[in-house]
Amino acid sequence: MQKHRVAKTADLPPGEREIVTVNKREIGILNVDGTLYALRNVCPHRLGPLCKGRVRPLVVWEGETNIGHERENEIIKCPWHNWEFDLKTGKSITDDSLRVRTYRVETEGEDVVLYLNGR
Repeated sequence: MQKHRVAKTADLPPGEREIVTVNKREIGILNVDGTLYALRNVCPHRLGPLCKGRVRPLVVWEGETNIGHERENEIIKCPWHNWEFDLKTGKSITDDSLRVRTYRVETEGEDVVLYLNGR
């Protein structure tokens, strides 16, 4: 497992994100309400910059004309075509065969550290 210091915690407060390139991979590091997520910054639909999209709740149909929201701040929407992915798993909300690679990311002291498999 390769360990990469990608940011300072002070530079990545809640609500902020950083796009980094590590081993020729563009990866988005997002701080959502104090929880860090790391995803490949490529939407599988049309290769859009997924991690520049909005973090949203999951919009659900509640019948008739009612729309509800679940899983606040757990879904990221690609800014190009609004394809949605789960921040935790990288899975598409609408197509089980699609996913975005996720990575382990943690804070260590004052650093944000990204872990990659050694390939």
